[in-house]
Amino acid sequence: MISSRRFTNHEPGDDQVFKRKVCLEGLIKRLAVNWHDQDLLYQALTHSSFTYENRQVGFENNQRLEFLGDAVLDLAVSDFLFRSYAHLDEGDLTKMRAALVCEPSLARVAKKLGLGYCLRMGKGEERSGGRERPSILADVFEALLGAVYLDQGLEVAGNLALQFLAPVIKDVLEGRLDRDYKTELQEIVQQRGNEQIQYKILKEDGPDHEKIFTAGVLYKGKLAGTGIGRSKKDAEQQAAKVALLNWRSN
Repeated sequence: MISSRRFTNHEPGDDQVFKRKVCLEGLIKRLAVNWHDQDLLYQALTHSSFTYENRQVGFENNQRLEFLGDAVLDLAVSDFLFRSYAHLDEGDLTKMRAALVCEPSLARVAKKLGLGYCLRMGKGEERSGGRERPSILADVFEALLGAVYLDQGLEVAGNLALQFLAPVIKDVLEGRLDRDYKTELQEIVQQRGNEQIQYKILKEDGPDHEKIFTAGVLYKGKLAGTGIGRSKKDAEQQAAKVALLNWRSN
């Protein structure tokens, strides 16, 4: 067991700090990880808006851990699906993986863990509803996996990922899954031939901790749809959704 004192004693003593301390203690129990470097956990639970507003303190945010956790998650889920469903072909495995690691699925897991309320977050982001925002919740879950991987190794991180994704896996197997517009669009494109689709971030607005992304999906070099989101992934999903709607209405 580790103490949550270092996680909160740099901030003003308001109700949110107390709530975050209680949330963190509950999360530590659920993870059941004997941390070697507890600062990795704290970093995973530090949003970029907090470091932006407290630059003089020198905290690190969770963006690099999110990058690492994304890779850990992909490998853990891919390995599980490959070993568990030998009768499925590549296309079906890809579709299942996409449903498991998409933003809505990860946000659902993060919400169940209470990660939004464990986050150190800037006051501006918090006022705008950041603790409930799906893109932030999905990112912090990936960052948490990245932290566990660095501290405990791939096996422990992968097992935790699958443990917390278990309800989502059940829903996917029973046909109750969030729509993954990017995968749907890719399947339609493959039916039309060998042409490839490409996603491109067209515009970024706002400061680093409150970015709004505009993404476009290109087919045969032409813009097939655009989307806006608080993360690149969400913007790309929205662009794919628009492209699907455009194609089906023609």
